[in-house]
Amino acid sequence: MATDNIPSGAAPRIAIVTTDESVQQAAQEVLASVFHTTLLSSGDQVLPLLAEVSVEAVILDLESAQTSDDETLKLVRTLRHHDENLVLLGFTRSHTKTSRSRFEQAGIGHCFVAPVDFEEVQAVLHGALEERSAEIKNRSLREEARARNSFCQMIGGSEPMRLVYDAISRVAESNVNVLVRGESGTGKELAAQAIVACGPRRDKPFVSVNCAALPESLIEAELFGHEKGAFTDAHESRAGHIESANGGTLFLDEIGTLGLALQSKLLRVLEQRVVQRIGSRTSKKIDFRLIAATNEDLEQAVHTGRFREDLYYRINVVPIILPPLRERPGDVAILLDHFLRMYCAANRLPLKRLDSDALEILEEHSWPGNVRELENLVQRLVIMGSGAVIAAKHLPQQILYNSTARQEALLIPEEGISFDQEIARIELAYLQAALRRTGGKKVAAAGLLQINPQKMKYLCRKYGLQG
Repeated sequence: MATDNIPSGAAPRIAIVTTDESVQQAAQEVLASVFHTTLLSSGDQVLPLLAEVSVEAVILDLESAQTSDDETLKLVRTLRHHDENLVLLGFTRSHTKTSRSRFEQAGIGHCFVAPVDFEEVQAVLHGALEERSAEIKNRSLREEARARNSFCQMIGGSEPMRLVYDAISRVAESNVNVLVRGESGTGKELAAQAIVACGPRRDKPFVSVNCAALPESLIEAELFGHEKGAFTDAHESRAGHIESANGGTLFLDEIGTLGLALQSKLLRVLEQRVVQRIGSRTSKKIDFRLIAATNEDLEQAVHTGRFREDLYYRINVVPIILPPLRERPGDVAILLDHFLRMYCAANRLPLKRLDSDALEILEEHSWPGNVRELENLVQRLVIMGSGAVIAAKHLPQQILYNSTARQEALLIPEEGISFDQEIARIELAYLQAALRRTGGKKVAAAGLLQINPQKMKYLCRKYGLQG
C-alpha cells in the first residue's frame, strides 16, 4: 500500500519504506510538511514507483523493508544501480557498527539508529539533496568536458593528444599505410581503431594481429593461411589474417618482431596486393589497408639488419607518434575519472572518487606502463576498495614510495646541499618573520619563536639583524 502526503508548493519527492506504524506517523509529522512524501509498506513497491514518477530520495527501514538482511542488501544495490543520483538513507534497530557498514558499503548514504529523530533525518536529507543537485550539475559539466577531451575511444585533452587526433583525422580518409609508434600501453590499437572509425572502411573487417604474441612456428600460417595438407596439422584449408582483412583494415601490432623471412613475404603482399596460402600454387588479389604499430626503434633495427629497409619505407608512409602519459599534462585526472566510472558501472558499484591527496600523487607518478598501467590500477582500486573514497593510503606501496622518493630528490638534489647553509637560511627566515610580526621587538619575537631572549639577541647579532 502506498500513501502520498503532498505539501503545498513544489517540493522534492521522497519515499519511505516501512511497516512500522509509529515510524510512519513520525515521518508524516516531520517530513510530510516539507517533502512530497510517499509511504510504502514493502521494498517491492519501490521500483514500480520509480518507474512512474521522479523520486529524489528513498528512506528504508532496513529491518522491515524486506524479510532478511540479504534481501535488503540486494534491494539497496538494485536501487543504487537503477539510479546513481538517488539519495538512499536507512534506519536500523541494530547497534552494531558491522551491520550498518554492510548497508553503507552497498549504497546507503547514511544509516540512522532507532529510535529515529526525524528532525535529524530532515536535516541530513536536506544536505544530501543539496549534494545530489550539485553532483548532477558537476556530472553534466564533466560529461561536457569528457566530450571535449575525447576522440573516438581515445581519452585526453592535452595538446600532445590533440595533435594525435588531428593527425588521425587527416589520414583517415586516405588509403595510405600508417605506422603508429609509442611506448607500451599508450593505446596504439585504439589509435588504429580511431583511424578506421573515421574512414571509409569503418564498416569493413578490422583484423588485429599481435605479432609478438604468436610463436614463430605459427605466425606464417596465421598471417597467410594454408591449404589442407600443407603441413602435418593442416586438416582443412583456412584463410589467414591478411585474407580475412580483404576490403577492410589489417592492424599488425609489434611489427618489429617479425622475422626477416616473413618481412619479405609481407613486402610482396604490400607491393603486389596478392596473398598466397601455404601449400597453394595460386595467389588471390586482396584489397586492405595496413596499419602497423611498434614500440621498437625501427631505424636502429634497419641499421643492424633486423628489419628490412624497403619494408620500413613501405609501412612508414605516415607515422603517428603517441605521447607517453607522463608527457600529457592534465590527462591523468581525465583518465582517472573515465576509468572510475567505467569500472564502477561494470562491477555494479556506487561511483567512487579520489581524494585530493591521492589525485595529486597519481598526477605526479611517472606511469612507466602508461594508460594501461593507470587503467589496471583503477580497476584494482574499484574492486578491492570498500569505501566510496579512494585515499592516498589505498594506493600501491610502490607508487607511494616513488612519490616520497621524488620529494626527497627535490629536497636533496643529486649534487647535494650544504647542510649548515640550509639551516642558516631557515633560521634567518624565521627570525625576520618574527621580528616583522612583532614590529622589531626582540623579546616579543623570542616569545613567538619559543626561545629565551638571550638566544634571540645572540641570533640577531649572528645574522646582523636590528631590532
